[in-house]
Amino acid sequence: MAIRSEKFTFAGEGGLELAARLDLPEGEPRATALFAHCFTCTKDIFAARRIAERLAERGLAVLRFDFTGLGHSEGEFANSNFSSNVADLRHAADHLRERGLAPGLLVGHSLGGAAVLAAADDIPEVRAVATIAAPAEPAQVRRHFAEARAEIEERGEAEVVLAGRSFRIKKQFLEDIEEHRLAERIAALGRALLIFHSPRDQIVGIENASKIFLAARHPKSFVSLDDADHLLTGHRDAEYVAEVLAAWAGRYLPDTAQQPEPVDSVAGQAVAEPAGATSPEGQPVEEGTVVVAESGGGRLAQEIRAGRYRLAADEPVASGGDASGPTPYDLLLAGLGACTSMTLRLYAERKGWPLGRVAVTLTHAKVHAKDCADCETRDGRIDRIARRIELGGELDAAQRDRLLEIADKCPVHRTLQSEVKIDTELA
Repeated sequence: MAIRSEKFTFAGEGGLELAARLDLPEGEPRATALFAHCFTCTKDIFAARRIAERLAERGLAVLRFDFTGLGHSEGEFANSNFSSNVADLRHAADHLRERGLAPGLLVGHSLGGAAVLAAADDIPEVRAVATIAAPAEPAQVRRHFAEARAEIEERGEAEVVLAGRSFRIKKQFLEDIEEHRLAERIAALGRALLIFHSPRDQIVGIENASKIFLAARHPKSFVSLDDADHLLTGHRDAEYVAEVLAAWAGRYLPDTAQQPEPVDSVAGQAVAEPAGATSPEGQPVEEGTVVVAESGGGRLAQEIRAGRYRLAADEPVASGGDASGPTPYDLLLAGLGACTSMTLRLYAERKGWPLGRVAVTLTHAKVHAKDCADCETRDGRIDRIARRIELGGELDAAQRDRLLEIADKCPVHRTLQSEVKIDTELA
């Protein structure tokens, strides 16, 4: 497929103009990818260029740009840091969104890989993330400044040579990378993740790929790049990454015309399927029907299909699972919390009350019945759900009290407190 490219600039962090290139397929792109280049590299490095071209040939629009102070972008590299790189990615996503091309895929090389992991949660349209030779933590790059560390600490900055080029590194850069911790962000990523790494990488060791993989939840995949170097200077290596990435991304990026709005649920990221989604056994899942089956991604990992939406469930590692998704009780609490919030919203709208944002926090525990003063059961243990509701907006005391009463009238609340009969049969 022939591709075309557009060169332009967009406003990055601090209003600086960032140089960008958008590679486009012939016709309407079926999805969009946003590429973050490696540390001190540019958007035009061979690996970035080849991967972008190959994705465009597969029907994706791909935006790659120079981070602040690099390539043809404005600003001083010495004044940039990891936080500004993440902010630049958000601005790039905003620009794409304004053009109707919000990114569904993030791809990051080296420190750019760490940046896309940090930025993913701020870009709700993202469905998949891929990293290439990425450090598990931004602070990993400090080893490249080891000889200049004393001078940086003493003078506030120093000239360092990276990949044969001289760069000025300020103390603020080192302080910034120390502040970022990616493990929690990776665990809560909520998107499909693909990790590329070479076991012979001399710049970012293979142990970083292991840390990222172990921190992430399913769906996650790892591809070994064998004897590739850190920058993928070998053309065959860059071609291989491009081919595998293009094939993998196709599984998670539906056509833009069919792609629904992103859905964030209390129980994690719910990925919307195209109409007519099927159950794990291949049978259609009708609206109002839920199908749960083992996903094959772990000992207890489950795939849940509710109508055209897909979720995951698992147990913590301590309970024999892989922590690849919320627990069954988490999902139960999510249902009650969602129903509570929706019920309050509908009631306030009907009354014309100025209700702001609603947030519901829930916990579940098994407690001794004798410790429950208002429970009918007096022996053994009972289930207790604690629910805390936050109501925004300019509500008076009477309105807030009434909404608290209405919370108990949500359909799921009533179901949980009523007699429930479950009929079970073998398929």
